[in-house]
Amino acid sequence: MPIDAARALAAEPRLGDIAWDHKDVQLYHLGLGAGIPATDPDELRYTLESRLHVLPSFATVAGAGMAMLGGLAAPGIDVNLASVLHGGHSIELHRPIPVEGRARSSSKVAAVWDKGKAAVIVLRSEVADADGPLWSSDAQIFVRGEGGFGGDRGPSARSETPEREPDRVEERTVREEQALLYRLSGDWNPLHADPEFAKLAGFDRPILHGLCSYGMTLKAVVDTVLGGDVSRVRAYRTRFAGIVFPGETLRIRMWQEPGRVRVEVGAADRDDAPVLADTVVEHA
Repeated sequence: MPIDAARALAAEPRLGDIAWDHKDVQLYHLGLGAGIPATDPDELRYTLESRLHVLPSFATVAGAGMAMLGGLAAPGIDVNLASVLHGGHSIELHRPIPVEGRARSSSKVAAVWDKGKAAVIVLRSEVADADGPLWSSDAQIFVRGEGGFGGDRGPSARSETPEREPDRVEERTVREEQALLYRLSGDWNPLHADPEFAKLAGFDRPILHGLCSYGMTLKAVVDTVLGGDVSRVRAYRTRFAGIVFPGETLRIRMWQEPGRVRVEVGAADRDDAPVLADTVVEHA
């Protein structure tokens, strides 16, 4: 059996040291489309080192460590990467991420769920520096063809859309070269750059990274609902529901509730085809 759930769950955490500085933060922000207009004071918080703050979704690339792929090499996990999809992601912030840092990451398989025709592997990372915990991150990895082993189906993350009009609707255009820039933060999957590879995967052309849409969406929420204050974000979770092509526009619908913002994201160019679903930003 390619997935030995008991062995994977019993394995010791993988430990590693990560580091980042202002250049990594600026590159990540630029990969999300920050800096337009270039002299806008609100955008300079993402691009100018003397004013820099860190969008919490930077946790997904800090140290250029693709913890998701590293976790797929854990004991008990032997899967074909061509069958792997990033199904969802969540982060919990224990305090604001510093502009420069060194930290220790501890990663392990936290759960293995049997969805019948597929398995879902939950890879959890805990990151702390000398001052204590910084963030926790869960990546839900969907592995086609690896279900049916008799395990727990796991919880359902689906939630109903509020039965009212959204409080805000924002649109963010994905630049044509944005995936090429975003991948410099550590995700080198050729699916996002090589047209021939994309065709082999069943797409007409390269697609945008799901975690880029994830970061763009959080930036839109921070900039509009949270007054540009990244320190107010406490947690952020989503389910990846569809793809985006560079050049398309994200339509981001937001519903404000006490202590949180519920969000749905669609591809405006394709009749709001789902991109991110079951998305929640918890805030102070």
